[in-house]
Amino acid sequence: MSIEREIKLALPADQIEAATQFFVAHTGKTGIKVALSNDYFDTPALTLAKSLGALRLRKTPHGWLQTYKTVGSAEGGLHRRHEWEIPVAGEGLEIDALVAACNDAASADALRAAAPELIELFSTNFTRTLWHVVHGDTEIEAAIDQGEITAEVEGQTRRAPISEIELELKHGDEAALHALQAELTAALPGVAPDDVSKAQRGYRLRER
Repeated sequence: MSIEREIKLALPADQIEAATQFFVAHTGKTGIKVALSNDYFDTPALTLAKSLGALRLRKTPHGWLQTYKTVGSAEGGLHRRHEWEIPVAGEGLEIDALVAACNDAASADALRAAAPELIELFSTNFTRTLWHVVHGDTEIEAAIDQGEITAEVEGQTRRAPISEIELELKHGDEAALHALQAELTAALPGVAPDDVSKAQRGYRLRER
């Protein structure tokens, strides 16, 4: 188990290029683009959501990953949550392995209870541009995500755009996250903290 700590910022479409240049200036690199396809699962009764968790199957250029995250806390764009992530052999969940990896009893119980009835609820598909930002002994993964959330509801496809920045602390002092956020928002006034995760937006899209 790890505690994920990241700042999420809503990124207006007209500031995408400026945000890109901000990270280029900070790192001296153009960024690495990665296509990510993600399917989110729950039961028809939303067992996992009610247990304050989210289950995701992600396709990356290097293989498949399944991830279970708790909702945790979010304030001022800073998200803190438990996360369990393990690779899987292909396009399918391996719940028993994820339950075994989950060392929080409540989260493991929620996954175990949901397993027989899991269905795909919505997807997020986006291009992530990545930079590695170093502040002294602190390492931050900076990302610009551009894409959309889709959900099939009663035969219709609902869509919502994804346009955001994520600053994830990989190692070091959390204060460096806030320092980088301050620099970024000073340079791009339209960028604003976002306390709603992609998973939460997906659930809301279905309920709309």
